[in-house]
Amino acid sequence: MYPIFVVLLDGLADRAHDSLGGRTANEVAATPNLDRLAARGSSGLIYGVGPGRAPSSEIAHWAMLGYTPEEFPGRAVFEALGNGQDVDPEDAFAFAALRPADRRPDGLWLAGRPRRTGEDEEAAATLVSACDGLELDGLRFSLTHLRRGESVLRVSGGADDRITDTDAFFHDRYPVLRPQAVAPEAERTARAAEAWTRRTLELLDAHPVNMRRAEEGLPVLNVITLKWWGRPRAAPTFPQRHGLHGSFLGDSRFLLGLARAVGLEPRYVPEGDDSPADLRARIELAVELLAESDTFVFSHLKATDLAGHTKDPEVKKRTIEALDTELGSLPVDRAIVCVTGDHATPTYPDVIHSGDPVPFLLAGPGVRADGVERFGELDCAAGILGQLRGPDMMPVLLNAADRPLFLGSRPTPFPGADGYPELLEPLL
Repeated sequence: MYPIFVVLLDGLADRAHDSLGGRTANEVAATPNLDRLAARGSSGLIYGVGPGRAPSSEIAHWAMLGYTPEEFPGRAVFEALGNGQDVDPEDAFAFAALRPADRRPDGLWLAGRPRRTGEDEEAAATLVSACDGLELDGLRFSLTHLRRGESVLRVSGGADDRITDTDAFFHDRYPVLRPQAVAPEAERTARAAEAWTRRTLELLDAHPVNMRRAEEGLPVLNVITLKWWGRPRAAPTFPQRHGLHGSFLGDSRFLLGLARAVGLEPRYVPEGDDSPADLRARIELAVELLAESDTFVFSHLKATDLAGHTKDPEVKKRTIEALDTELGSLPVDRAIVCVTGDHATPTYPDVIHSGDPVPFLLAGPGVRADGVERFGELDCAAGILGQLRGPDMMPVLLNAADRPLFLGSRPTPFPGADGYPELLEPLL
């Protein structure tokens, strides 16, 4: 049996672009290392949740790591866990963001966010603190500030997490929405969340910090939006479900929180302006961990997603080429290595994420060469792995690593288990 190493390049895929001759950045980029991996391994395409579905990173990661929608606790829970907070299934959580908003006849319209300055950071922390600990309709609303006015909201006292977002998350300027219940049982929480939003508006308007900012001509931070509601839900740990133990390497707080939620060791590896160096650090650490005792290492890198958000296909092409220079040192001689992405981040101006196919590449001992010789969406489409969905990833990796769970046997009590279970420790 072999260990598994996943190199996840966030937002890797794209749509074909006229400026690139009707192809994607992956298809036109000079990627000799990825091409060599494709030539020696198996290729395919993957959709985080399904064709045409445009997932957020947390939803795509959740599915690709082998977890179900019913087990999904919500991104706010990951944010809390990534911040080192303890979470209680009796509480509901939301991600709260302090924002400046313009008052219009039809409502409040968001107009940006706190600046990356010490002054705005200090002002945001003070304003968030002023809104902490409110109680409405028997529910207590507690805020834990993270940075730049972003906080985790914990709602205690019997709250329901089935609430819609008040932050639409689409463009630079958009209205603050009314929270609504997704299920009848959540109506009390939705109305309390609305009352809380209105109460915090009053507190923020009257706060001396905002009065001073208005006098100085600075944006008034006058509304707190809520999104990504959730609560902890029962789910098997990663070792229980897949028979593997290991680490999650990344910079993102919420993804390290996701790792903590499923029982992978979260390992913070910073990401800065030198994306090839950031990828190199991840590969070097993964090689060390696999040589020690880890049987699974997952490495996340944000650089390709950020390149997609520039909406410049040439930037994304250059980013992929720069990262390729570090992919010649992958441990394909002693591990099953997968290189893929979680979703497409198109370089089209009006699309955040899209449901386009993502290249999926598998290499390592015993992995069959399937005739694909180049990396890219169209090339990988001809691979032997075909078209996969997020939940297919772990079974495919486990099978390649000689760790598939033989269906028909029952060696584990955990639902959805698909990897070879942990062995019984010998008696002393």
